Amino acid sequence: MLNRIELLDRLQDKNDKKAYAFSKEIIAKSTASDAYYAYFDDFVSLMTSSSSYVRTRGFILCCAQARWDTEGKIQNALPAMMALLYDKKPTVVRQCLSALREVILFRPELSEKICEAVQKIDLSHYKDSMAPLIKKDADALLKLFD
Repeated sequence: MLNRIELLDRLQDKNDKKAYAFSKEIIAKSTASDAYYAYFDDFVSLMTSSSSYVRTRGFILCCAQARWDTEGKIQNALPAMMALLYDKKPTVVRQCLSALREVILFRPELSEKICEAVQKIDLSHYKDSMAPLIKKDADALLKLFD
């Protein structure tokens, strides 16, 4: 297992393909084991990056830990996580909406707050080509609450 500095360096590698591949590896391992739950706070720290790729990666990795979250870390990080639903980059918003399925599934007690945040997404901030896609993603997520 990597130490925190190595983990964060690999997740923020200048080569986005390598960093993305590493994050996919963590996500896959997180479905079977809580081995990366100890890094949750490090994943949260990625969400403030100036790089939209790194912000998204941090968010998705937080969501991937939902099944192991016995300490309420996602609830504590929820305000920072929900802020990314209003990111200026539409691709960030779309990927975050998709990742939230994991949280809703494993942390249903957070559903109401997530639902409220999703309903507040202002589509007028995005180009006409992206707004309908974000709306579609948001609607699909909101259907999970029905």
